[in-house]
Amino acid sequence: MNTSLPLHTRPWSRRLRRAVDAPAHWDLLDAPASHLAAAVESLPLGPYRDALRGVWLGHPLHPLLVQMPLGFWTSAELLDATPGGRRSADTLVTAGLLTAAPAALAGWVDWARLDPPRRRTGLVHALSNTTGVLLYGGSLLARCRGRRVRGRLLGLAGLTAVSVGATLGAHLVYRQAAGPDRAAAVPLLAPADWVGLGPVEDFPPDEPVRRTAGELPVVVVNRGGQLHVLAERCSHLSGPLAEGTIADGCLRCPWHGSEFRLRDGEVARGPATAPQPVLETRVLSGHLEARLPAVS
Repeated sequence: MNTSLPLHTRPWSRRLRRAVDAPAHWDLLDAPASHLAAAVESLPLGPYRDALRGVWLGHPLHPLLVQMPLGFWTSAELLDATPGGRRSADTLVTAGLLTAAPAALAGWVDWARLDPPRRRTGLVHALSNTTGVLLYGGSLLARCRGRRVRGRLLGLAGLTAVSVGATLGAHLVYRQAAGPDRAAAVPLLAPADWVGLGPVEDFPPDEPVRRTAGELPVVVVNRGGQLHVLAERCSHLSGPLAEGTIADGCLRCPWHGSEFRLRDGEVARGPATAPQPVLETRVLSGHLEARLPAVS
């Protein structure tokens, strides 16, 4: 093997990347994924659904929650190899199983609103983690029965499974961009100086209208005579907000139902967790103008 090649150009690295990317192309997963997504959406979670999404935090909650079971289980494997650490290892395996439940629920809530390619990867990610949880359940049972060797082996197998799941989860977030704020680049694209968006009469009441402010696509909404200008692509998965609807002072994304308050862009309802950028506006000689808000 030519060790002078950069890591990312070596054959084993390319094969690994192809393997991690493969689930996104497995369309045979679409049917079960559709039924699972419908089941998750039907859960009577009420306001807790957006809490699990992380709307209150400003980004998805699931990555934060998964640190607990992963940390507990990794520590348990280390303590298993330490003299006198068996009881503590058993406690950590139990703690990992208990904290895996809320982490999984938050993940399922996020997953249910993904598009098909990301949903496929997310399903394999979830199956890997579920396998890990079952293996750790078997590990705890074996430990309780005094079968330490079997318990340790099942624990190692469980840690391997959740590590595969973590790899797929990272791929889902960082390569397939499920979860990041899609509107994060708006401050770089929005005009710092006033730009015209058209005569005021071009914006009928409660009807989103698409315009361009410099390089930035925006949506203009006339709500009760007050003109609001927001970035046009939804912060969740870049849905076209100009094709959305207006209700209760909010703009609703047509793709996944995220709702943003017109006055400040804050999330009124997920799955979006990041607010939608809002531009500063003024009307001069009957024409609407907008710019990036000044930093106070």
